[in-house]
Amino acid sequence: MKKILIVDTLSALIEKRKSILSRSDFKILTAVSGEEAVRLHREEKVDLILTELDMPVMSGDILCSRMRRDPELKRVSVVIICSHKESDIRRCMACGANAYITRPVNPQELFQKVSELLNVPERLSMRLLIKVTVKGKFRGSSFFATSKNISATGILIETDKAFEKGDLITCSFFLGADQIESDGEVVRAARKSQDHFNYGVKFTGMDPASKTRIEQYVDRLLKR
Repeated sequence: MKKILIVDTLSALIEKRKSILSRSDFKILTAVSGEEAVRLHREEKVDLILTELDMPVMSGDILCSRMRRDPELKRVSVVIICSHKESDIRRCMACGANAYITRPVNPQELFQKVSELLNVPERLSMRLLIKVTVKGKFRGSSFFATSKNISATGILIETDKAFEKGDLITCSFFLGADQIESDGEVVRAARKSQDHFNYGVKFTGMDPASKTRIEQYVDRLLKR
């Protein structure tokens, strides 16, 4: 059974709305503060931490940064709830969180993000928030996309190009000075707005050297 640690006022949100999290096959733990969350994770070795960004004493981004710096605690997925403010989103990206959700919280979106992270093997679940511009190809034509989430096995992209599950695309992007290019398969598709879509792309043709570069890049971010 996967373990989810819910920090601060979010525990009330889960119980009040009887969200799908509390009805699923997860063990739910709660903490009233960031310090208690650190203690519980050290004892229980949870799989995912769900926290508010702004909390008294220890904020969610500080909590996440502390996890990432500790070799015993860093192998955990972290989802942060924040406002739509750009400054809040930047804080989530800078601390090494796996994902963020803006308020008001949509329970279905929350469950989807949690499920995506918990259904990935431990090492590969370290999908981090980064800002990447993707130049891709699909059936001979080029398209542009952006991404904030990447791991050694895949990437989450946002674009105005319409794909279907199972479509094969080529993604090219930079991580620092390194250019990465790989074929991929669209394994998840969701409409974000009238003309924008989110896609989960699984890498299918990545060479070992590029995979290693992504893993090293992720490790460097985790150690910050």
